[in-house]
Amino acid sequence: MHCPFCQHEDTRVIDSRLADDGATVRRRRECPQCSERFNTFETAELKLPAIVKSGERRESFDERKLRTSFERALQKRPVASHDVDAAVRAVIDDLRKSGEREVPSRHVGELVMRELKKLDQVAYVRFASVYRKFEDVHAFREEIEKLERDLPGLDNLQLSLLGEAGAVAAAKRGHRKG
Repeated sequence: MHCPFCQHEDTRVIDSRLADDGATVRRRRECPQCSERFNTFETAELKLPAIVKSGERRESFDERKLRTSFERALQKRPVASHDVDAAVRAVIDDLRKSGEREVPSRHVGELVMRELKKLDQVAYVRFASVYRKFEDVHAFREEIEKLERDLPGLDNLQLSLLGEAGAVAAAKRGHRKG
């Protein structure tokens, strides 16, 4: 590797360590010509599938767009950044493992929803409302009820989507209908 300081053609590795949970190798290098030291990072280059958008338009996978989707849904929610990183990695790993050259954007959206459901119920509903294009409050209510049916054991881990007063009001509405 060329020295970034003096452009000498060869540098020597003085230390190597794993980084990013073993996904990257960090190498400390030194130039024998100018004695400057610098770091390089080595990662495996694995091709991710192209994303097929609606209208059959194709675009390269963009991790920044994926991360932005998570960050928007999780805005002002109590989720640690390392949990978001793990969710992004899980989606990328699933895409990589699929072995497909192209995947529909809808599939990526479903993977994001799966990870958001694990992280935070409110973020999941936020994302679902945009992703599934909810038209009215009824569509929101159906998604929340579905979420509550799918995740019965998480009552103590997260605040209720409806809150105590909302749950009582919903129960009264259900009682009046019956």
